[in-house]
Amino acid sequence: MLQSGRKETVLDLAKFVDKGVQVKLTGGGQVTGTLKVYDQLLNLVLDGAVESVRDHDDPLKTSDQTRVLGLIVCRGTAVMLVSPTDGTEEIANPFVQPEAV
Repeated sequence: MLQSGRKETVLDLAKFVDKGVQVKLTGGGQVTGTLKVYDQLLNLVLDGAVESVRDHDDPLKTSDQTRVLGLIVCRGTAVMLVSPTDGTEEIANPFVQPEAV
């Protein structure tokens, strides 16, 4: 039963406060840092933030380069994905077709 007058966010980020998170942003940006504060609009404050720099040849891919940003605010309208950094690792894309020779 839905209670009127009470607003809840779809995401419960309380369990990620003071823990490492990876944030994917609209436009392909990707930032990793420690979640300090968030609000119901999904505005996030990250400390020790590091941006994964995008590949110059393919803007949809991130390169191995990073840029240290420090303390930042991510606007909720730009946040697409929030995931914990602990217990996750990047794997090869199983759907990529091998290039024809």
